[in-house]
Amino acid sequence: MKRRIKLNNGIINADADPIRRLIDVLRYDLQVTGTKDGCGEGACGACSIILNGECVNSCIILFGQIEDGDEILTVEGLLKDGKLSRLQESFVKNGAVHCGACIPGMLLSATALLNKNLKPTDEEIKDSISGNLCRCTGYGKIIKAIRECI
Repeated sequence: MKRRIKLNNGIINADADPIRRLIDVLRYDLQVTGTKDGCGEGACGACSIILNGECVNSCIILFGQIEDGDEILTVEGLLKDGKLSRLQESFVKNGAVHCGACIPGMLLSATALLNKNLKPTDEEIKDSISGNLCRCTGYGKIIKAIRECI
């Protein structure tokens, strides 16, 4: 099944079996490996991407659910001219990056929030990352990093 999509601000043609998981198409066919496969059940958030402006778990979306013209943003798409985004820099500065397994999903969840709400409250920040599990930081440093980008 062929789809013409916008991936990380570039137009591409993707061709995959419609019953394959989107995360597998991204990682193995399109070589966009920043998106992590954690639980495979949509519970941990490691596979979070932004699809048409909404943060979603790519491990529970089938390629056949993608339409021509859909827009997908992965963690690789946050780089601008090879430089980290302001949010990525804030994660580094605040020590919000430890093992790295959850970070792509955290960054995409935070990006989706900040794209819709330029001044979220702490509760809104916590809610936006509530679907992303982190075992290293205790969330405090992640919340602080997001807050500093407001």
